[in-house]
Amino acid sequence: MPADIAIAAPPAAAPPSLIAELWHGLRENRGAMIGLVVVSIVVLIAIFADVLAPYSPYEQFRAHVLQPPVWDAGGSWDFVLGTDDVGRDILSRLIYGARISLFIGISVMVVSVFVGVILGLIAAFRGGVVDAILMRLMDLIMSVPDLVLSVVIVAIIGPGLVNTIFAVLVVFLPRYVRLVRASALTELSKDYVVAARVAGVGPLRLMFVTVLPNCVAPLIVQATLGISDALLQAAALGFLGLGAQPPTPEWGAMLASAARELLTRAPWVVTLPGLAILVTVVSINLLGDGLRDALDPRRILSR
Repeated sequence: MPADIAIAAPPAAAPPSLIAELWHGLRENRGAMIGLVVVSIVVLIAIFADVLAPYSPYEQFRAHVLQPPVWDAGGSWDFVLGTDDVGRDILSRLIYGARISLFIGISVMVVSVFVGVILGLIAAFRGGVVDAILMRLMDLIMSVPDLVLSVVIVAIIGPGLVNTIFAVLVVFLPRYVRLVRASALTELSKDYVVAARVAGVGPLRLMFVTVLPNCVAPLIVQATLGISDALLQAAALGFLGLGAQPPTPEWGAMLASAARELLTRAPWVVTLPGLAILVTVVSINLLGDGLRDALDPRRILSR
């Protein structure tokens, strides 16, 4: 072979995308995959509630009040999971309740992430008095126990589904603000940010295009876990009678409507909504833990 003929080096492989890293990490975690499957099923149930529910969640069958589930004595396949104290089908209310409960959790997460990203980036980039004011305000919110603060807010503005979302939003906003601020401050000291500033990149582009994408990994994990936290908080408010009001088929409100009177006489009325909350929250937490492990820089670098 002539000496002047150079052998071209093979092109370097493109680095895997964030989605590919997430999927690879989730497949290695059995608990995360179980959580992903269960969460996907709950989401599909919520989306297709109109098709899957055998009855309207508000329809009352007075001739079948407190009918037990099909596996219990006196149960019927007409009401697979039984009926409540006014004759409403438990299965239908659980299916529609998945839609409302997930709507609360997802809406709180989306708005919290949106507002938290903006406030966190402003605090990190402006610093000084602006940073001090924002952080002290977040510290003030976090100094009050979550449930107590949400109860106080709902007591002031009144119970209801929209007010519940607002109260839970206020309670969980500080965690996103502080997370984005801490991640952004870490990135601001790196060379690529200094180079972007020297190149004349504007502040908005620097915040949302240069710095924010490198803060996404911990934000994804926190947002996933935040859905389950918001769902639990809304269920607690509903149980206390301060959340979604009857006859809305929200899981926490379903617990509150009959928890005291029917716990021993008709336990399925209380047990089934509680199980729905338990399974959904545990599955979301398993998925969140899997995302945290999948996005761990040490695992990615070891591959």
